[in-house]
Amino acid sequence: MSISHAPPSSAEADIPLKSSFANSSAVDVVPLLPASSRRTRVPRWLRRTTGPVLLLLLWQLLSSTGVLTADVLASPGRIAQVGGDLIADGSLTSAMGTSLQRVAAGLALGTLVGTGLALLSGLFRVGEDLVDAPVQMLRTVPFVGLIPLFIIWFGIGEAPKVAIITLGVTFPLYLNVYAGIRGVDSQLIEAGESLGLSRWGLVRHVVLPGALPSALTGLRYSLGIAWLALVFAEQVNADSGIGFLMVQARDFLRTDVIVVCLIVYAFLGLLADFIVRSLERLLLQWRPTFTGR
Repeated sequence: MSISHAPPSSAEADIPLKSSFANSSAVDVVPLLPASSRRTRVPRWLRRTTGPVLLLLLWQLLSSTGVLTADVLASPGRIAQVGGDLIADGSLTSAMGTSLQRVAAGLALGTLVGTGLALLSGLFRVGEDLVDAPVQMLRTVPFVGLIPLFIIWFGIGEAPKVAIITLGVTFPLYLNVYAGIRGVDSQLIEAGESLGLSRWGLVRHVVLPGALPSALTGLRYSLGIAWLALVFAEQVNADSGIGFLMVQARDFLRTDVIVVCLIVYAFLGLLADFIVRSLERLLLQWRPTFTGR
């Protein structure tokens, strides 16, 4: 005799399901947070300063144990003392003022020349045919090798120093601004033309905003080249500036003064880069970018 089992009715089948929902509703659901948010976050400024601080401690340790002697590299404490002395007697501040004036003049002239040539070459095909080839030839010439010629042409005053900085600034700006102009999406140009923009309107509202990120990148790179060019320019027939202090320190084997001057160069370059990065955040608010995780 077979025994048949009838399937449970719908009411009976819903009983376990309802009871499970009733039991689950009584339990508080705690959302799982990602591991990155559960982890204790270290302030970013602390992470950025950890590397330099560790390097400074290692430097002081090597100097204290005699691994680094004073005639090879002065200790951080000695360098801080010498830097304070140079600031107290006014020689370092005077040299910084002179060097900043040279960089500012060379950067202004180089920005004017480089941006102007890039606009002429990037916006007009005739300008590209006339300008691009000579610029590409000149940028392969080491600007440091032109110092003797500049001294012959401009003398031993401020003109050759500013000319070296101008030449070093011009080419990075030209390349980046030109690449930014030619990198603008052609569909944006077509969209602007369909909206009735004139040629100047396209340049003003489409081309120049599209080339601005590359131009600011070129400006950051040019600032680094400007300080590098200043180092060479101030060590040739200079009677003032940070480079002049380095030349004097070299003649007297003062490694502490040389390191102080190098630190000043580094901090001035870092300050200039910070200004340009702040300018990028201000002018490029319309462009969302990946900032790292």
